[in-house]
Amino acid sequence: MLAIIILSVNLRPGASSLGPVLEELRSALGMGGATAGVVTALPGLCFGAFGLLAVGLARRIGLTAGIVLSIVALILGLSLRVLTGSVGLFLVLTALALAGMAVCNVLVPAWIKLHSRDGGVLLMTFYGAGLTLGGALGSLLAAPIGDASSYGWRAALGVWGVVALIALLPWVPMLGGERRSRRGLSRARPTQVGRLVASPTAVALMLLFGIQSMNAYVQFGWLPQIYRDAGLSAVHAGALVALLTSLGIVGGLVMPTVIDRSDNLGPWLVTMGALSVSGYLGLLLAPATLPWLWAVLLGLAGFAFPTTIALITARTRDAQVTARLSGFVQPVGYIMAAIGPMVVGMIYGATGGWTIVLSLLMASGVALALIGLRVARPVFVDDELVDRPQS
Repeated sequence: MLAIIILSVNLRPGASSLGPVLEELRSALGMGGATAGVVTALPGLCFGAFGLLAVGLARRIGLTAGIVLSIVALILGLSLRVLTGSVGLFLVLTALALAGMAVCNVLVPAWIKLHSRDGGVLLMTFYGAGLTLGGALGSLLAAPIGDASSYGWRAALGVWGVVALIALLPWVPMLGGERRSRRGLSRARPTQVGRLVASPTAVALMLLFGIQSMNAYVQFGWLPQIYRDAGLSAVHAGALVALLTSLGIVGGLVMPTVIDRSDNLGPWLVTMGALSVSGYLGLLLAPATLPWLWAVLLGLAGFAFPTTIALITARTRDAQVTARLSGFVQPVGYIMAAIGPMVVGMIYGATGGWTIVLSLLMASGVALALIGLRVARPVFVDDELVDRPQS
């Protein structure tokens, strides 16, 4: 439990801390608007691309070893990227850190399923809450740390490389502690696991995860800029994004139990979609009038993230299926999500305003509600894959 909590808190600050200091980063490294769009899209791109490799890595070296290797990549990437003045090298090292996060994103739910006696409900509760707590801390602390240090944005981003060292400590002893039978995922493919695209629930989960993640990374990367363009300070904007993401901690604590005890999640997911539309509408009409209210609405809509993460274990029975579902839902979903911040950057660069962007984001809230109705059905992916062709 300690290993899961500490690791989960470290899997988001490397991404969420960029938004509040993006303007300073751009100025220091000479970044153009298009490159800044790539920076905000990089988490989604890397989570998708490297996440696709996670299950194969775990089959070769084991779940725990795969997680440990990924934490090392996270530490190196976050620590070294703040030492360079090159845009290209900054992007490469950021990608290294995000690769570590990506593999952990996929492997940790499978590790939890394999080591839990309750189907993963308790550990997924702490895992989901830790992810959102880490995202909130990254947004909240970036600008204050940058303002307090003579190293500015470098201190704001580099501190998370040091913090990530703590996440490594409880995992290293477990490398030799796991029995061989639990060391990783079997190379054999269970007969009940077919092509995941043949599972309506798996596809719906992937789409839901993609829409939710697109919104999350647009918010991490561009919501501070929306608030700053409305006249708010960098510290105030960062605090509002932290408020938004911190509400996900409540979602992480609540939603796994809700899923475990509910026969129909439809009303929950429709409400999340409606809250998303309302939050973006407020940002469009009066961003600086009630900025905290729009952040709260979007934060409550963000309950969709811990919901989707928890459903990866809740909609599977076997740890092998959990790993493959995680390796399908998250990478493909994040690749979809990566398009969002890039498109936002291009639209903002071309128009200088937020009307088109916020209108499109409102439409995504409607899509979230509609797809959520399909995911809400209590169906196991394992059952949908019985007697299907092997992948």
